[in-house]
Amino acid sequence: MSEKEETGTRTISGRVKWFDPAKGFGFVVAEEGGPDILLHANVLRNFGQSSVADSAGIEVRIQQTDRGIQATHVLRIDPPESDESAPLADLATADSAELAAAPLEPARVKWFDKAKGFGFANVFGSSEDVFVHIEVLRRSGLADLQPGEAVGLRVVDGKRGRMATMVCSWETAISES
Repeated sequence: MSEKEETGTRTISGRVKWFDPAKGFGFVVAEEGGPDILLHANVLRNFGQSSVADSAGIEVRIQQTDRGIQATHVLRIDPPESDESAPLADLATADSAELAAAPLEPARVKWFDKAKGFGFANVFGSSEDVFVHIEVLRRSGLADLQPGEAVGLRVVDGKRGRMATMVCSWETAISES
């Protein structure tokens, strides 16, 4: 008997329909179709994230319950597909290969205001703030950040100071290093 049969779970791929950190849940739509799948904030936190962007790709283990189908484990999150919108002004002339090669730096979120569309984080061991734009967050597959949250950042020196070009959960940063 396989693990899937023993636990009553199976793995699916899909897209995040929506996720609201304030409500503590959201829904996933499976590629194979079917009813919406509940994604609870605790399941997302166990993956190391407090939010996920709408339309992000996601791979989850699911289980049928009395209340419907629910995600039990997040296995992978991919950023939403790019809409080819205009790049951020500070990153417009940057070499994408150079941005991707920047090292992941451990940081803690100072504050982030989704309504304003930006916030700041501090890289461990540095007093300098790192600017985090909502578009960088969305392209990283996240929807929001919480004060004190540990993250991994790829950082460049922008026109107005240090700026994040990519944000990931701390657990993802550790597994990538």
